[in-house]
Amino acid sequence: MSTPLLVLCVVFVVGAILRFPVSLLLFSSGLAYLWSSKQDIGLIVDQTLNSTFGLNVLLAVPMFILAGNVMNAATISERIWAAADSLVGRFRAGLAHVTVLMNVVISSMSGSAVSDAAGAGMVAIRMMQKVGNYPPGFAVALAAAASCLGPIIPPSIPMVIYALISGASIGALFLAGIVPGLVMAVSLMILIAIVARKRGLPRGAVVTLREIPAVFGRAFIPMTLPAVLLGGIWGGIFTPTESAAVAAFWAILLGVIVYRNLGMKALIAVFSLSARQSAVVMMLIVSSFVVNYAITSEGVAAGLARYIDGLELSAIGFMLVVNVLFLVLGTVLDGAVMLLVFVPVLIPAAKALGIDLVHFGVVVILNFMIAMITPPYGLILFVLSALTGVSMREINREIWQFCIPLTVVLFMLILIPDLTLWLPKMFGYGK
Repeated sequence: MSTPLLVLCVVFVVGAILRFPVSLLLFSSGLAYLWSSKQDIGLIVDQTLNSTFGLNVLLAVPMFILAGNVMNAATISERIWAAADSLVGRFRAGLAHVTVLMNVVISSMSGSAVSDAAGAGMVAIRMMQKVGNYPPGFAVALAAAASCLGPIIPPSIPMVIYALISGASIGALFLAGIVPGLVMAVSLMILIAIVARKRGLPRGAVVTLREIPAVFGRAFIPMTLPAVLLGGIWGGIFTPTESAAVAAFWAILLGVIVYRNLGMKALIAVFSLSARQSAVVMMLIVSSFVVNYAITSEGVAAGLARYIDGLELSAIGFMLVVNVLFLVLGTVLDGAVMLLVFVPVLIPAAKALGIDLVHFGVVVILNFMIAMITPPYGLILFVLSALTGVSMREINREIWQFCIPLTVVLFMLILIPDLTLWLPKMFGYGK
């Protein structure tokens, strides 16, 4: 290992121990490498910024963030909750099932796990605690696990970023996430049914058949957004990047004109929040490119590819090893770090083994979502703990049971690639 690369690793480890923000952690590590290797920091950073922000695909990130924040502010989550509650709320642990079902719908609009957790997740937690009297730790843990559907069911911000670093088709990635997302939802609902019997979780209120049309009527317009987005992408009306702008415009239209619950003051607050969140994500992406420059310059990616090739692993063997490693690293590292730093290093090896990059992307993104709800450093757990006041100890005691079905789905995807690739192939991907 060269001295500059050693400096990068030391700065990274020290920053991680001190709990630096992820973007600052990556950027400081990259700058430390450039400084210690006596390279022109200004020139390299300038080239990195210019090459990164010249990519149109990045426009999707702030647009999806804006769409998610507008939907949270415009009470769209509450309307979708009521529609889901009218269908499954009457069953044992009905409110828990409603939480999962609501996230299936919300996930097809926002594309961000943290946004779903802070928006739809808070609605679900409030209802489970106040109406169903669920244990606080259980309610928060379930909302956290259900929010993992956000980046898997399209549209998805992590998929956009993965497409940027891998060159995989965004449209194919969006298609590939639908079946795995639905399988994840079913797995969580099976676990809820098992836990409900053991712990005697209550049944929800029964919504009569006469009331259901009115409830769905209030949620009908928001529920058209997934059809507009996905239909537009696959019908060739607009690109996946343009679909993000369509989602943001649609959400603003609903909040300002249709429901009239977003005044100018609220709208300015939403735009301000979205700008801050977008800046954090963009800083994260740029910082990762500086680190990736260092890794490429040192030949780490090529060396790792040669090492893996020497192990003579099969494609499935490679996928199993990589994902077990990511599951372990996910307990101490942020999912964004693994996506932006480790995945680019592994892509050459995946290509060499003939692994479809769309399949690989969906699998690793699910892995990173599990990392975001895995103690002790799961980001979504910290967000919900701060928002609800429920202690991390209570949440950690409950979250492990929800990690199990998601991990089972992860290995199902590894062993059965057609779960991810069947739908893209139906639409002509790979032909």
